[in-house]
Amino acid sequence: MPAIPAWLIEPLWVQFSELLPERSAFDPGHPLGVHRRRLNDRIVFDRLIQVLRFGCSYQAIADATCSATTIRNRRDEWIKLGVFAQFKHIVLEFYDRIVGLVLEEISIDGCITKAPGGGEVAGRSPVDRGKQGMKRSLMVDGYGIPLGRVLAGANRHDSPLLASTLDKLDDLGPLPDVITVNLDAGYDSQNTRDELTSAQVMRASACCGSRS
Repeated sequence: MPAIPAWLIEPLWVQFSELLPERSAFDPGHPLGVHRRRLNDRIVFDRLIQVLRFGCSYQAIADATCSATTIRNRRDEWIKLGVFAQFKHIVLEFYDRIVGLVLEEISIDGCITKAPGGGEVAGRSPVDRGKQGMKRSLMVDGYGIPLGRVLAGANRHDSPLLASTLDKLDDLGPLPDVITVNLDAGYDSQNTRDELTSAQVMRASACCGSRS
């Protein structure tokens, strides 16, 4: 069973493949460049879509045709090339043109996820016996469409990440004159109000709507 329907995955792949540079048919890691044929990018792309869709690990989605190491290596290669950043911008632009982003009202909140492999921004998780974890500060539009996120150690509070999360709005082009920012009680502080006031100067006006 495919992760998403063919009528959706095909145009996504066509657009994504246009962002990829020309590569040799063989693995460039070998000194002679002819040791092993490079796995087709489409196969790795489909595996990454499955990981995102089903929330499984790379190891769980790997098989004899595509190893977890290959998925991770190709992912890291595409990150360094900035392919995912370009792709996100294109997808949001097309969604806004066809459906429409609801930027008059956005919501921001943080969540903690596991980070068993560590990483530069991972930290001790306060809800997982001090194991490595990640705090994700996520911003969505009025319909819940992800607009951007900021990563930090799991032991970071949500509110200090507000400013850098709001900065992701700068990637979206023209913004509404008034933006309502929905935050939970964890952000209720003078620092939050000062940040929203500062953002009001930079991005038209913004106001904070609290929710429990």
